[in-house]
Amino acid sequence: MSSFVDRVVLHVQAGTGGHGCVSIHREKFKPFGGPDGGNGGHGGDVVLEVDPNVHTLLDFHFHPHAKAGNGKGGQGSNRNGAFGKSLHLKVPDGTVVQSADGEVIADLTGVGTSIVLARGGRGGRGNAALANAARKAPGFAELGEEGEALDAVLELKSVADVGLVGFPSAGKSSLIAALSAARPKIADYPFTTLVPNLGVVSAGETTFTIADVPGLIPGAAHGKGLGLEFLRHIERCAVLAHVVDCATLEPGRDPLSDIDALEHELAEYGGLTDRPRIVVLNKIDVPEAAELAELVRADVETRGWPVYEVSAVARKGLSTLTYALAAAVTAHRESQPRPEPTRIVLRPQGVDDSGFEIKETKDGVFHITGAKPERWVRQTDFSNDEAVGYLADRLAKIGAETALAKAGATPGCLVRIGAVEFEWEPTDPATIAMSGPRGTDPRFETDNRVSAADRLAARKARRATTEEPDSEDDAEEDPS
Repeated sequence: MSSFVDRVVLHVQAGTGGHGCVSIHREKFKPFGGPDGGNGGHGGDVVLEVDPNVHTLLDFHFHPHAKAGNGKGGQGSNRNGAFGKSLHLKVPDGTVVQSADGEVIADLTGVGTSIVLARGGRGGRGNAALANAARKAPGFAELGEEGEALDAVLELKSVADVGLVGFPSAGKSSLIAALSAARPKIADYPFTTLVPNLGVVSAGETTFTIADVPGLIPGAAHGKGLGLEFLRHIERCAVLAHVVDCATLEPGRDPLSDIDALEHELAEYGGLTDRPRIVVLNKIDVPEAAELAELVRADVETRGWPVYEVSAVARKGLSTLTYALAAAVTAHRESQPRPEPTRIVLRPQGVDDSGFEIKETKDGVFHITGAKPERWVRQTDFSNDEAVGYLADRLAKIGAETALAKAGATPGCLVRIGAVEFEWEPTDPATIAMSGPRGTDPRFETDNRVSAADRLAARKARRATTEEPDSEDDAEEDPS
């Protein structure tokens, strides 16, 4: 059974931030020493990092779920919670990270390259950090945020300088075994190679890598055979070497038709037409194959491709081929632009960017979207009136109240932020940060406050009045 895995679905979950602490300092003869609740620790991140010692995605195949550590909650005496431990996952060089819908998130090439795949949740602030001149002893703290969770598709595209392409049983595995220390499976039947093989070749002062992919057949670019699964492993190759079987006895096949069929599949796959080609006429240790190689050599050279006659079994012509491949790889490396140093990209916030948007939905709900409002809602303990009042004050300070009024909202309209819906009551600027008993807010201490059940019933009634009649009978007017 093959142990090479080059595509997996990884389910990641970043750590949850710890809750802030509500605490009041107390000691003998000093029963009220002020707030001293500590902050919660941030949740750990899930990080992907390229490791040169990892060559397959096999570990993720058997362990597809990855979760970082959660942050600890804050404690009294201004003790902050510990941060959650980040989870660093090692991936091979050439791993492409995609979202579940196929969008490319990152292309990890180069040792040490890393990306934060899922960020941990922020820890909530304790009441010591929330204290200010108007609210000197907050009776609430912020909740920790949930960490990001997503399903990521990891695909491995081997990073090699030379890619060997050819029909099944063309001798690619024998050739890579003769040129390098790689030891792939070799047998006298098609599709012996079921996984890509990588080998390191030295030619003088040049060292390069060579990749052997499973044999290609007509239709491989559209899923026939094994080509579709492994053609991506030659996408990064600088040079493509056609390995042609000159000793095949299959009817209707000859070196030129094999090359044409392979070129057709490469063109159908796309993105490989600009790679330099080298044609390797293999198995010349067979007399008939050597004669055929001499006949087709001139026809291949007319296409502008260098041709080399070799025998991987008898080790004929390998030295010349090795130095030719090294020269082609060197030319490609020299033609590439110098890598630019890593740049720090700054994206300042626009002057007219309020940080949120308001849209009215079809059912009359005003939806507020934005990083700050949504984060504040996630951090609010809605069982604490003082925390809810603090959220209202923060929304008023960033202009959400004014924007709602401009959008046409009236008192009592439903407003949705994230997963929370509430009826909007404009905040009086004079009541912002009103002091009161800890955990309470004077704005909510009214006898005529509408309950949650009453608000739900009123919302259903409003929706019922806006719905269209279900039948023509319902649409008819009452004759009376």
